[in-house]
Formats: sequence, structure tokens, C-alpha cells
Amino acid sequence: MKTLFAIALSFVFVIARAQVSDTTIPHLDKRNGQIQLIVDGKPFLMLAAELHNSATGSAHLMAPVWQQMADKNFNTVLAPVSWELLEPEEGKFDFTQVDNMINGARAAGVKLGILWFGSWKNGLSTYAPSWVKQDTRRFPLASFVNGQKVNILSTLGRETMEADARAFTAMMAHIKETDYDHTVILVQVENEMGALDGAAAFWGGDNRAMRDYSPAANLAFKGQVPEALTAYLAKHCKTLHPAIRQAWETNGSKRQGTWEEVFGKGHPGNDTAQWMNEYPYLTEEIFMTWHYATYVEYIALRGKQAYALPMYVNAWLKSYAFCEPGKYPSGGPLPHVFDIWRAAAPSIDFFSPDIYAIEIFDETCRQYTAKGNPLFIPETTADAAGAARAFYAIGRYGAIGYSPFGIDRWWSINDTSYDKAFRCLKNLIPYIQSAMGTPRMTGLLIDGDRKTDRVEIGDFVISIVPYINNQSMALAGIVTGNDSNRPKGNTAGLLAIELGKGDFLLAGFGDIMIHIEKGSRCKAENIGFLSLDEITFTDDGEMLSHRLNGDEASMNCSFTDKVEAKVFRVKMYGY
Repeated sequence: MKTLFAIALSFVFVIARAQVSDTTIPHLDKRNGQIQLIVDGKPFLMLAAELHNSATGSAHLMAPVWQQMADKNFNTVLAPVSWELLEPEEGKFDFTQVDNMINGARAAGVKLGILWFGSWKNGLSTYAPSWVKQDTRRFPLASFVNGQKVNILSTLGRETMEADARAFTAMMAHIKETDYDHTVILVQVENEMGALDGAAAFWGGDNRAMRDYSPAANLAFKGQVPEALTAYLAKHCKTLHPAIRQAWETNGSKRQGTWEEVFGKGHPGNDTAQWMNEYPYLTEEIFMTWHYATYVEYIALRGKQAYALPMYVNAWLKSYAFCEPGKYPSGGPLPHVFDIWRAAAPSIDFFSPDIYAIEIFDETCRQYTAKGNPLFIPETTADAAGAARAFYAIGRYGAIGYSPFGIDRWWSINDTSYDKAFRCLKNLIPYIQSAMGTPRMTGLLIDGDRKTDRVEIGDFVISIVPYINNQSMALAGIVTGNDSNRPKGNTAGLLAIELGKGDFLLAGFGDIMIHIEKGSRCKAENIGFLSLDEITFTDDGEMLSHRLNGDEASMNCSFTDKVEAKVFRVKMYGY
């Protein structure tokens, strides 16, 4: 008898996938060697805000939020559609929530990214319809190692997968039919999925959710690793993540065998100081990853056949405190299991990190741009430090989108950090898009233990250092008094674009001074400012210049009581 996963894979690879490419709908395309999101025929940078999980549960409470988001300079809103509201009765679809979201976003002039809260959200299955929750025979749950059922729909539930896919496909078909102006630009399939011991994740305790331990899952774990996976490993053996490659090769690079025969027996971590480079219970995590990814592929492929918008999956990352699978969702798209996701879910266009562990912000960006994966950060901190990091993520890693989470609640709505940061970035979009994917654009960051940063661009080296003595400076309008919108911990980000030889556009947010020095390619004996202008923009985007000279020709000369995103244009010369 074929397993659920064999049937799903058969569906994936047997159904004809040749669809006529409609370049008028939002899609991904490579420009300057980098994948970008194309909306209405042009590259689109998502300056996004992700709403709280139940924000769209009522149209009347959401009514004012759409315009609030637009007024705060967000051009995209990421908002959830829940399976329980879309299909309150089996087979009877209600698109009221979807229509309200599209109409609200359209009226406010913002684009919409839909988050599909189907089988899983934050690892759990609380957004599934009541008719799914109440019938665990048809829609089985995962279990802990002791046999206790947990509120996580099992990836081995064929009827669950079919039901989720039908609902998702109906939603995509409805969007295609009703979204005449491409308000919806991309879709997240599920949310932070993976086997999770909620008690361990939030309060500590024993990790008992490295994988699903239900009877069906135990049987599958003792069964054969799918040939499609081992064939992928063999084909891509030289480029596999080191952890996956080592596990497979250490056990003989087998093309057949059980999960433990192919990848070895999972083991706990040994050194928490090396948590980023240790992969405890890896075999269990690979097992869960394959089954989550196969399940999601079935849903995404069906949805794309209805309407082929870009689709991504997001990840709850491991961290120092929760570094074992099960304490973070085991099976989600973390960097060390990208290969498993790529083997099982080719219909997913890219993987995205939800970054709250800011101490690994830079490393996470690096990992999520490996092998051509475009960087989109759908969730991060809704504070001034998060706003500062946007300049770095876009400049250094070419992020196609950046989004704080929960900006719609009262404790975030009054913070003006993102208003200012995204207003600045919005005005710079033409320059960003022209430099995206080229060495003419980069980013710098001060954050945590990273006290300075420097980068060579063209003939010059640009560096940033903290502003000293708590005085103000022009780049970030640094605070002289108390300001709740000031980046905490001296977090600061800088976006640098070389417009021409020695001609730079510098934009940033944070408590820093900018220095420009000779680079290794500079032939001049000395360098100086040919001109230095502080740049501001009118409400309609017109660029205004204010020339600085003499003893004020420096990028630390503005005096203000409020943190601001600042832009300078500086032209250098040699003598």
C-alpha cells in the first residue's frame, strides 16, 4: 500500500505543471543577478507590517487599521486568513474575511500579503475549523513520545491534507477571480510549522516533540526513506548543508534504508555554547521536515494551479534558549534543512526567517540568502532598533521585504520609528531598485557587541561608529533627551548606494557618525568632500538638497531632539 507521502509525491510529479506564465500577476524574476518581487511589471520592495494573529477576525475592528498602516508609510500589509472562518462548515466556503481584507487594503492603497493559517500556526493547529478539531479519527493528531496527543495535526493525516488543500485552492481561485488590480501580491503557506512542545518552548521543561510519535508516525519512522529524497541527496551531494551531508555520508550515503539507517540515530546536543552549529536529534528533524514539506507541497501546488502567486514558508528560528527541535518547531524551514525542503516542496518559492533573536540577525540574513534564496523578513521587532536594521538588511543583503510584527496594537501604533524609517526608504526605492543585486549597494550595522562597521565600496571605505557624548548628529538626528523612539542598545543601520564614481547616497537610522576614507583602489594622495548635501523629501517625493560646507561639512552636525532617518548625498574627490 502506498504511503500518504508516496501518494502526495506522485501527485506532485505526475500532474502536468506546465502553466502559461502570466507576467501581469505578481511574480518573482531575476534582475541584476538577484531574485526580486515584480508587481505590475516593476520591482517592488515590500515595506511591510504584519498584523496580529487575530486582527482580521472582524471587519469592523479592522476598518480603521488599513489606513493607519498606509499613514505609517507601510506599502504592504501581511494579514492572516484563517481556515476556520473560510470553511466554517465542511465544503461550504465563506470568503467574507478575504473580501474584507482585499477591499480594505485596496481602499488604503496598500498591497496585501496573505498568511494562510490552515493546518498549523506557531506549530499548533488552533486555526483549523471546529469540524476538523472534533474529528480526530479523520484528522489525526500528533503525539508526544509518551503517547499523549498534542494539539498539532499530524502530517500523516491524508484527509487533513486533502481538506486543507481544498480550502487553500478555493481561496486562491477566489482571489484570482476577484482581485482585479493585484492587491494580493504573495501568500505564506501555513505559519511557523513544526512539531512543538509548547511547554518546553515557552516555559522550559523536557523536550518531547523532536518528532511526531503517533502510531502512524512511528511506523513511518521505521519505514524506508523515500527514494525521491535519497535521489536528491545523491544529485546535490556536493552542495548539501554540512550537517545533512555529514549525517548522510557518515552512514554510508545509502540510497535505501530506514531513517536511522540512512541518517543515524539522533542524539542530544553536547555544547550549548556551540548551539548554532550543533544539530541535536537531526534524524528526527529530517523526518519531520520531509513530511511537513511534502504536505505543504501538496497544498501549494494545488493552490498555484488555481492562481500562481509567489508562495513562501516562514520559520520560527532556533535560539540559545531553545536550540533543540521540539523546543522550536521541528520540521520548519531552518537553514540546515533547506535541502530537505527543496527536495520535497519545489512549489515553495522561498524561505523566510522570523527574526526575534537579534543577536543572530546578521548570521540569519546570511543563511537565508544562501543559494539564491531571496531575503524576506516577515516578522521582526516593532521598535526603533528593528527599524534601524531595515536599512542594513536591504543594503547588505538585498532584502525584497522587511516587516515588523504587531505594529497595529496600541503599544506599537504610537511608536513613530517605522513611520520615519519607511518614509525615508520609500523615497529611496528608485535608487535601491537600480542598485539591487550590484556591488554599488551595501549596508552597515551597529548592534549589540558589534560596535563599529566598515565596508569598501568603489574607491572608498565607509565606516560607522557610535556617536559619543550623547550629542546629536545629522545621520540619525540623535536624541539629546529622553525619546522612546530612540534605538535601544545603540542599534544603528546605514544603507549606502554608489550613484557614480565617488558619488554616494547614504541613508540610515541610529546613533552613529559616518566616516569616509580611501579604499584600496583609490590612487589619490588625499581625499575630501567635493560636495555634501543633506537630503529631504516633500510629501510627494520630490528631493530637496541642503548644501553643507566649511566646518559643518561633516555627517554629524544636525541637532534635534527626536530620532529621524537621515539621508546625505556626498561626492568625494582626490588631490
